[in-house]
Amino acid sequence: MWVPVKVSKWTYVAYNESDKIYFTFPLANHRKIYTHVYCQSTMLDTNSWIFGCINSTSMCRQGVDLSWKAELLPTIKSLTLRLQDYPSLSHLVVYVPSIHGSKFVVDCEFFKKETRSIQLPVTHLFSFGLSSRKVILNTSGLFYNIELLNFGQIYQAFKVNVVSKCSGVKEEITSIYKLHIPWSYEDSLTIAQVPSSTEISVKLHIAQPENDSHVALLKMYTSSDCQYEVTVKTSFSQILGQVVRFHGGALPAYVISSILLAYGGQLYSLFSTGHCLEYAAMLDKEAKPYKVDPFVIMVKFLLGYKWFKEFWDMLLLPELDAIVLTSQSMCFPLVSLILFLFGTCTAYWGGLLSSTSVRLLSSLWLTLKRPSELPKDMKTMSPDLPILTVVLIIVSWATCGAFAILLTYLYYVFKIVHLQASLTTFKNSQTVNPKHSRRSEKKSNHHKDSTVYQLRLSASDAEDSLRMHSTVINLLTWIVLLSMPSLIYWLKNLRYYFKLNPDPCKPLAFILIPTMAVLGNTYTASIKSSKLLKTTSQFPLPLAVGVIAFGSAHLYRVPCFVFIPLLLHALCNFM
Repeated sequence: MWVPVKVSKWTYVAYNESDKIYFTFPLANHRKIYTHVYCQSTMLDTNSWIFGCINSTSMCRQGVDLSWKAELLPTIKSLTLRLQDYPSLSHLVVYVPSIHGSKFVVDCEFFKKETRSIQLPVTHLFSFGLSSRKVILNTSGLFYNIELLNFGQIYQAFKVNVVSKCSGVKEEITSIYKLHIPWSYEDSLTIAQVPSSTEISVKLHIAQPENDSHVALLKMYTSSDCQYEVTVKTSFSQILGQVVRFHGGALPAYVISSILLAYGGQLYSLFSTGHCLEYAAMLDKEAKPYKVDPFVIMVKFLLGYKWFKEFWDMLLLPELDAIVLTSQSMCFPLVSLILFLFGTCTAYWGGLLSSTSVRLLSSLWLTLKRPSELPKDMKTMSPDLPILTVVLIIVSWATCGAFAILLTYLYYVFKIVHLQASLTTFKNSQTVNPKHSRRSEKKSNHHKDSTVYQLRLSASDAEDSLRMHSTVINLLTWIVLLSMPSLIYWLKNLRYYFKLNPDPCKPLAFILIPTMAVLGNTYTASIKSSKLLKTTSQFPLPLAVGVIAFGSAHLYRVPCFVFIPLLLHALCNFM
């Protein structure tokens, strides 16, 4: 049965249909007024349900199945056609099959594109959610396209709030909101029971290409009985989430850069005043973004000039990481500042955790083992040190460099815990027996008094050494963490081969093992008069810049910047 429909908006509720029906829409008159036609059905089967007839009058002699162009959504299947794309079609036919015991609804409407396409410019990145932009859908349409203008960067993130108000609605109605990104496959669907207030998170996985002119769309499949209000505002929390998502991998580089700045400050403090300041205080004083970021920005700017780029290439320097991120459309405004702040916070809490762990381990050491004294000769190294160094180098060569680095780290922590336990024992003995100490001082001669003074100096030097060791432990911890993938890979494949080849951590291990062996057995008092100390204190700053410039997108380069000041620090004991 062919049922002609001549109205521009039509709804049919099918329930217990005994005969199949073909509803036909003549297109000749509609072409003069409208540009598009939209149809939807709540019957979600995959059978053919909508057709186009070519040059037909009362019977469809030649038809085109348009069902495959429909979009299947959670509660409806829908089809939108631009009429000028089908000039040969004379009718649109909607097929309603004979059904028993089930109910579904079919809707069709003709419309002009400009009445259903609404432009909504997004709010500015730095509005921080304090301002918003709003649009109200007053007409009784079934489908709308909200064009989100100026939205194409991955650092943009918004909250879109859709408020629906319905009148005279007794049964439950479902609306669907679909975010469509034309340049990537990241569409998302939100289903809402109206009337309601629905919040939609809007952010990108891929930035809009430079030569792409498409616009991000919020497609709204609505109810004709409801009014919709769409509000968009910037979401600062989601912007931070995008920063972490796309640049979180660079955070270790910023943490290490902050620690290097504090390390350099401690070395310079030791050179200028003879004492090493606390790690946290030095981090607060030295870890400033303006010491790092301006150099990276300046080099990035100069690399835009051909002469500087040729000079850069002549030095065989790798490409700046900031340029790599810009070419991938992943360069956020102020991202380096945000990451530096996060990195400094992480460095601070990491330092607090490591110092607390050392104190707890030293307390455990004192509980399990008899207390030891502070070393009397700070320049004397253990005779077993060369043997231990050779053994660890052999382990690195025969097995895995990351494994040897981990063993070196554990040895270094052991030495620091032992020093902390010795210092705690010395302080406790001074606190517990103050009368005995005063009596001994009265009975002692000048030589003994000088010896006590010497011990007092040793305690001060031990505290200075612990402050320096705390910073070195933080640096070494990050080297261990960055070499962990190599160690995990070696452990997983240990049943197949004992020696990791190729081993990216082996060259680093060969340098780091003797360096840490020396640092673990020496103290700040032994390097105060070193001729190399001033030069060593100046190296961490340019290396902190290098970590950000070349290691933020290539973390495997970061340990190469870290071992240099550690090596110079170790050499200060001999020069």
